[in-house]
Amino acid sequence: MPKRVDHEERRTEIAEALVRVAGRCGLHAVGMRDVAAEAGVSLRLVQYYFQTKEKLLLYGLQHLTERFGERVTARVRAAGDDPGPRVVIEAVLKASLPTDEAGIGFHLVYTSYAILSVTDQALAGQPFTDDPAAAEDAVTGLLQQARQAHLTPPGMDARVEAIGLLAMAAGLGTSILVGHRTPESAAAVLDHHLDRLFPPRGGDAPPRKAKE
Repeated sequence: MPKRVDHEERRTEIAEALVRVAGRCGLHAVGMRDVAAEAGVSLRLVQYYFQTKEKLLLYGLQHLTERFGERVTARVRAAGDDPGPRVVIEAVLKASLPTDEAGIGFHLVYTSYAILSVTDQALAGQPFTDDPAAAEDAVTGLLQQARQAHLTPPGMDARVEAIGLLAMAAGLGTSILVGHRTPESAAAVLDHHLDRLFPPRGGDAPPRKAKE
């Protein structure tokens, strides 16, 4: 009896090969033949599943985003049953930093997608994910919850702060990749700003100072 092929599993394997090659060579230099070789499959099979390079790239980004969500979830679960909004926000921000192999791949490839979409019309005509503002909306919602629970300063603009935190994490990630900042110092900068948004109460420890 012939072996049953799990098409979604095969698509995932190809997408992971794309991310690995793009992490080494840059997304602009990746061809379908390169991905096929990395995945250990034929070029024809890659073309069967994705038809065009643009479709492969868009699926690869969706796969990358799903893996990012899994890393955030793992960080939140490790914090306990009821971590609170600050811990969840911290998980989102720090999961995007290139501090390990998965983080490096995410930051390199995701940034490459953004740059490539500026000149590639096929990519420019598609959103990066089904909901491009998903991270911003999620962090905004968490900050709104924190404000309602009186965990943050009154009058805080949750949307503006969410935009700032995400932009900061993206910039810090790039500074780590190019060697301008260590992962520890980048994490300390994020902690510093989260301490500002979530000031210590009662016997809590004082805010941490960002490392140079």
